[in-house]
Amino acid sequence: MPTTGKLFRLLMPALLLAALAAYGDTPLTKLVIEVKSQSGRPIEGAEVVVNFTEGRSALNLGRNVRTSYDLHTNQEGQAKIPSIPQGKIRFLVSAHGFQTYGQVLEIKEEEKTVEIVLNPPQPQYSVH
Repeated sequence: MPTTGKLFRLLMPALLLAALAAYGDTPLTKLVIEVKSQSGRPIEGAEVVVNFTEGRSALNLGRNVRTSYDLHTNQEGQAKIPSIPQGKIRFLVSAHGFQTYGQVLEIKEEEKTVEIVLNPPQPQYSVH
C-alpha cells in the first residue's frame, strides 16, 4: 500500500492536468470598449466597469479567470480588456457631463469592439 507522500506524487500531475483542462474549456474574449459622444467625439477618462454575469462556462471558471474590470478610457475613448469569459457581460459607463450608460450584452466572439454612445444629461425639472 503506497504511503501518503507517494500517493500525492502520483495524483498531483493528474490533478494539474484536470485543472488546466477545465481552464482551457473556458472560452475568453478580448474586448475594446469605445466611448463616444453623440457627435462621434471620443470621451477621455470615462469610467468603464465590465462584469461577466453568466454563460455556458460559468461553472468551469477557476480562481485565475478574471471576471470583472474597472478602468478608464484613454485619449481615443477606448478601454481595452485583455480577457474575460464569453457569455453575458454587463457594461456600465459613466463620464462627467453625460448620462450613465448600462447594458448587458451576449458576447460569443474571441475579439469584439463595443461602441457606446453617451447622451448629454437631461434637463432638470421642478414642480415648484
